[in-house]
Amino acid sequence: MPKKDRTTDAAKEKDREKWMARFQVRLVMQPGVDRAIVLQAVKEVTAHCAETGEHPRTAFGDPDTYAVQTGARLVPADRAARVRRNDAAVGSLGSALKRVGEIAGL
Repeated sequence: MPKKDRTTDAAKEKDREKWMARFQVRLVMQPGVDRAIVLQAVKEVTAHCAETGEHPRTAFGDPDTYAVQTGARLVPADRAARVRRNDAAVGSLGSALKRVGEIAGL
């Protein structure tokens, strides 16, 4: 294999890896996503790309957008809603503690 082809292949592989890393990071940030969902989603993307030879960006588009769609598809709605409520409560508590600290001069 000529050196140029190896360089091109290496660049394509690095781009695929960057897409997958960005997808996983964004997916983990979705409400209710756990390790099992990330593994399932990565397996789906990897299998599709292996079968078709497509780059994930070609097949699925922007990794951030696809992660949001995947989270919405794979996380049960009740679990996502529960996580959002918990996150909101923790955020409210954090804000209240910050204000108390400001008032108390802490």
